Amino acid sequence: MLVESLKTLFNRDLNKLQEEIELYKNEANLWKIEKGISNSAGNLCLHLIGNLNSYIGSELGKTDYIRNRDLEFSLINVSKAELLNRIEKTKVVVNNALEVITSKKLDEEYPLLVFENKTTTAFFLIHLSTHLAYHLGQINYHRRLLDS
Repeated sequence: MLVESLKTLFNRDLNKLQEEIELYKNEANLWKIEKGISNSAGNLCLHLIGNLNSYIGSELGKTDYIRNRDLEFSLINVSKAELLNRIEKTKVVVNNALEVITSKKLDEEYPLLVFENKTTTAFFLIHLSTHLAYHLGQINYHRRLLDS
């Protein structure tokens, strides 16, 4: 039951991420930073893609993804089309990984120590969903402020 809920939430929010990126009228604004905004929408998008491919794809889905977190925040001017392509691929990775997660696996310890204390896989997947939603809201606000 929880896995199905997580799949629904990840798909909803990754679809919304695609929509937000598509809604930028001026592609250069994806990379714009001003008025005390720390990260561009493009970098937040790259960060979400890296985060999900690493923590869900690589750790749970056993993909060969290797994360470069520094590039998520320093790479600029990736095309809108490429961002959308990467989001689409991330949806596939997340869905494939969640397809094989069992209730037993959810109750087990997540394979990596990410926080100060160990967590269950269920807790960490819920965290990843809220992390996605948090940055999705930032991207929405960024677009409405800087792409008007």
